[in-house]
Amino acid sequence: MWKRLIAFALVFNLTACAELQEVVNNLPQEGGSVLSNADIASGLRQALDLGIDKQVSKLTAKDGFFRNELVKILLPQELQKVDKALRDIGLDNLADEGLKVLNRAAEDAVGEATPIFVNAVKGITFNDAKNILLGNDDAATQYLTSKTQTALYNKFKPVIQNSFAKVGADDIWANLINKYNSIPFTNNVNPDLTDYVTGEALKGVYTMIAVEEKEIRNKVSSRTTDLLQKVFALQD
Repeated sequence: MWKRLIAFALVFNLTACAELQEVVNNLPQEGGSVLSNADIASGLRQALDLGIDKQVSKLTAKDGFFRNELVKILLPQELQKVDKALRDIGLDNLADEGLKVLNRAAEDAVGEATPIFVNAVKGITFNDAKNILLGNDDAATQYLTSKTQTALYNKFKPVIQNSFAKVGADDIWANLINKYNSIPFTNNVNPDLTDYVTGEALKGVYTMIAVEEKEIRNKVSSRTTDLLQKVFALQD
């Protein structure tokens, strides 16, 4: 019955807070309590906080990117030939070292994300929450992306630049590219990867938040607080 209520609301494009609240008021509540507008917004904040705490924090650990196939940073398409050519002549270790420094830089940068995310999550209004709750499986992640992408890029890029310098990435890449350029019948390559790795680090962060959001939406067992259980029951 309650799924039909939500479907009915979607068909008629609910845009006013009062209309979703009317749906909420007609749902059965534990102990006779009713979810308020503030409760619903708080539930969405909890879901995003959980994604940040549970998933994004994993990316800051050593190999948080490199050993995670969902977010592992590979060479950009135009440089895939470098990786392949090195492996073809038995230089797998050198190729792996080149990839590791890219991923290590991303792992360093993600530590700068949490304060920016916290501020964005605090700013969720009930109207935001309504749209997120009745949206797609990644609606909360998309909201967070729209609110934080520019600020995160500006935070990540200098950290990645410093990380490259700290681990000697310039030397590693110079060695890797020089080896590649010495292979007969190849064209010289001289990439600047800072912007690329910054963008890939951002994608990784949002990917992991989306993983947790989908879990909460689709698995009741992932709703680890009473408020999460009550709020996300509205979209079941």
